[in-house]
Amino acid sequence: MANVELLAPAGSVETFRAALDGGADAVYVGAPGFNARNLARDLRLEEIGAMIRHCHSLDKKLYVAANSLVLERELPALIENLALLQELQPDGLIVQDLGLIHLVRKYFPKLQLHGSTLMMAHNSEAVGFLGNLGCRRVVLARELTLKEIRIITAKRGETEIEIFIHGAMCFSYSGLCLFSSYLGGKSGLRGRCVQPCRRAYSTARQKGRGRDGKVDPARYLFSMNDLNGLEVLPELLESGITSLKIEGRLRSAHYVRNIVMAYRKVLDAAPGEQEKAVAEAKVLAEMAMSRKTSTGYFLSPQPAEAITPFHSGNMGIHLGRFSAVKTAGEERICRFVVKGGLAVGDRLRLHQEPGGERVAFRLKTLFVGGSPQEQAVAGSKVSIALPDEFQPRPGGHVEVYKIDGASGGQFSDGSYLQVSAVSRELTGLQGKLAKKIEDIVATVCVSGETEGQSEIQKKAMRSGHHGRPSSTPKGPGIEWWLKIDSAKAVLADLPFSPDRFLLSFDKQMLSQAGQIKGWLGKRSRMVTWALPPLIMENDLPRCRKQIALLIRSGFRSFQLGHISQVSIFAGEKVHLSADYTCNLLNNQAIALASGLGLEKAQTSIEMDRDALKQLVAGHRRGRGNRDETWARTIPLGLTVYGTPALYTSRLAASHFQYDRQILSPKNEGYVIRKKEGFTQTFPERPFSLLPYLPELREMGISYVVVDVCEGMSTTRNLQELQERLTNSGRYGKLPTFNYLGTLE
Repeated sequence: MANVELLAPAGSVETFRAALDGGADAVYVGAPGFNARNLARDLRLEEIGAMIRHCHSLDKKLYVAANSLVLERELPALIENLALLQELQPDGLIVQDLGLIHLVRKYFPKLQLHGSTLMMAHNSEAVGFLGNLGCRRVVLARELTLKEIRIITAKRGETEIEIFIHGAMCFSYSGLCLFSSYLGGKSGLRGRCVQPCRRAYSTARQKGRGRDGKVDPARYLFSMNDLNGLEVLPELLESGITSLKIEGRLRSAHYVRNIVMAYRKVLDAAPGEQEKAVAEAKVLAEMAMSRKTSTGYFLSPQPAEAITPFHSGNMGIHLGRFSAVKTAGEERICRFVVKGGLAVGDRLRLHQEPGGERVAFRLKTLFVGGSPQEQAVAGSKVSIALPDEFQPRPGGHVEVYKIDGASGGQFSDGSYLQVSAVSRELTGLQGKLAKKIEDIVATVCVSGETEGQSEIQKKAMRSGHHGRPSSTPKGPGIEWWLKIDSAKAVLADLPFSPDRFLLSFDKQMLSQAGQIKGWLGKRSRMVTWALPPLIMENDLPRCRKQIALLIRSGFRSFQLGHISQVSIFAGEKVHLSADYTCNLLNNQAIALASGLGLEKAQTSIEMDRDALKQLVAGHRRGRGNRDETWARTIPLGLTVYGTPALYTSRLAASHFQYDRQILSPKNEGYVIRKKEGFTQTFPERPFSLLPYLPELREMGISYVVVDVCEGMSTTRNLQELQERLTNSGRYGKLPTFNYLGTLE
């Protein structure tokens, strides 16, 4: 069959062994502290270095995933890691953060860049842009069909294309999920996702739920089945892709070995033996203890099998359930009838219902019929000791899953990783590279608490802004943009006067662009059109045509939803800015955006107060630096009010009940809506940083965005907004997203 790379995950030395023993051509691991998987323990640099050498000795490749978004305060550690990684010579660095790309291009050019799936490469424009930015390879979004993959691959130029072929699927497009972050600062884009998509949600039968108290049974509305591409593998191999990627740096060695072996079997099959090989591979995959699987989006943009709403979406073999917990000596134990084989050393996961909390642990003690045993067969009544961190919830039950067997040993050929030798070399390299690292850090970073930040705090204290909301009797006191998706509201008399209108680039608004221009007259120069982060391949020609019509009509200002959209405006005399969906969290990311010609940029909507202060201070520091990195500082903005999309999905599942309240296990309210071909999930209440506008102004934020899209532009809501802006009404406090908390 076609010569396509089989790329396997490794979250530990054990899974690294399993991947190679299973027949992987290449392995990818996470960079310590900067990868988008919250592992129990990151691999150490010396382990990664030993893995690289071992792979190269076998004529195989190893890629390092540094695909987390990076905060300003993390830049010094990132720079040190990049310097050492360049010396270790991995075959590629998988990245998401634009600032990391900027650093690699300028200071660490020997590192080969691969664009992560978190960069949302969903069309040929994005692939071409990332290729021009220096990415040798691009990992496509997981939501693409076979047809779309073929079209994009045909237009790729010299850029290699990698796709996910097997493993977990996110409900939201990777790079656009804010749900975990919104719940408490654990950002999925920084590898801290608490997987709210795996929780059970209930649907209120009517909007006024409080009147009758009736709620539908909780269901797993967003819990995606795993991807399994074995059936479509022959077709994929004809599409021109470079690499088939298996997801799973959090998975067990048993899982990795079985899945790699399954795909190896099909890839190595003779032309007439493919059908038989696929059948045998399916048996191997079924033994891997994964979730229920489907072919994902390969065969349809609306796959019917993508979600099984009555199934929790847990990985592993379901062993049984229990509700009672008893104490035996110093241990807490549970009893249940086991549905499958169980042995001491197996790794289990406990899933609590209805809350959705999960705890994984290695089984140390097992009792069958009251006697200690090493193993039990299906149908046995067993007792097991529960882990200390497990806290049972009253009124529910607990499902038990087996997710891994006992741990393994060395490589099948009996060899071991030479970690100690690499460790000694790294110690020497740290001394050798210390001056280079120090110079780069001094050039691009603000050390410690930063002078800029301290001055901001002093000004805030003099102004009475002691980290608390301040009144704004004369209005916001800062340039503010009104984001709106209702032409009717734009054409009406508003109770306030925004400095700029940020108009949603959707069909309804575009159809009334001429009317809006006529109504605003000269004020149409106040209009910026906000492009969406997702423009699918077949929509690109239409969007280009609409943009050209807007430019000919005199509109010259556009906000990019995805950084690659800058290429759409090549040669045009326009004013470009970045939306928060471009995920800018550090000064190097903003420097890259500025270098692309953007005149303004919103910082990430996920930022907490300290992270934002450090970013602004780092960006402002460039004004006095002659380094070309700081050729031009640009005004920074922030969305301070609205109901941001927490999920943006391609899937419109039949079990979704649109425009109706859904409730989390903690009774938090959300609503699912269809919009421009996508399914989006929003919080019921807006978040608001309006009381903190004076503080943001003192900090150095140049403009703020007030978002009244998604039905929030009613007369009543706009009047409330006016009173919140001027602090002239009495309203309850609203959530502040992560601003007063901590972004992890």
